[in-house]
Amino acid sequence: MELKELSKQINRLLATAIIALIIVVAMGLVLVSCREQTKTTEMTQPTLSQEELIKRGAYIVNASGCHDCHSPKVMTSSGPEPDPERLLSGHRANMPLPKIQKEALRDWVLFNQEQTSAVGPWGVSFAANITSAETGIGNWTKEQFFGAIRKGKYKGLEGSRPLLPPMPWQVYRNMTDTDLNAIFAYLQTTKPIENIVPAPIDPIDIK
Repeated sequence: MELKELSKQINRLLATAIIALIIVVAMGLVLVSCREQTKTTEMTQPTLSQEELIKRGAYIVNASGCHDCHSPKVMTSSGPEPDPERLLSGHRANMPLPKIQKEALRDWVLFNQEQTSAVGPWGVSFAANITSAETGIGNWTKEQFFGAIRKGKYKGLEGSRPLLPPMPWQVYRNMTDTDLNAIFAYLQTTKPIENIVPAPIDPIDIK
C-alpha cells in the first residue's frame, strides 16, 4: 500500500508539473505573439514625408491644448484667445506677476490673466517658449525634445529639474514616436519669437 500511495503522489506531482510547464509555455507564446504583433504594427505604419510630418504636428499642437498655456492671450468679446502675434512664445519676460495670496494656495491653483503662469504648492511655474527661436527650442535636438516629453525633464537634459505643473507631460509621454517626431518637426517651422521665460519661483520665495 505504501508503494502504491507513493506512486500516486509521484504521479500527481508529475501531472501538476506538466500542467505548470504547459501554462508557462503558453504564456511565453502569448508574449512572443504580442511582441511580434507590436513589431508588425510599427513596421506597417506609413512613413510620412517631411511635409506630411509637419502637417501632422500642426494638427496635434492645435488639437491637444498646447496654446492653452504656451501662447499669451488677448481679450476678445468671446473671452481670452491666443495672441496671433505671439503664438507658443511662452510667458512674457517683462510681464509682472499679480499679487499672490499665499493663503489661497491651500485650496486653489491659480493662473495669471494670460494663462502663461500658474501658482500652486510647487511654487510659480511659467509656460516655456516653444517656438523655433533660439530662446525657444530652435537649438534643441530631437533627443532633447523626447527627453522632455517622455521623462519630464527641463530642456530634456539628464540631471535637470523636473517639468512643473500644469505641463501634462505624464499624458503626452504616451504619444507615439511618430506623433512626437511630427510635433517637433512642426515646432521647428514656427515663427521664431525671442522671449526669455523667467525661471520658476520656489514656494518659500513667493512674496
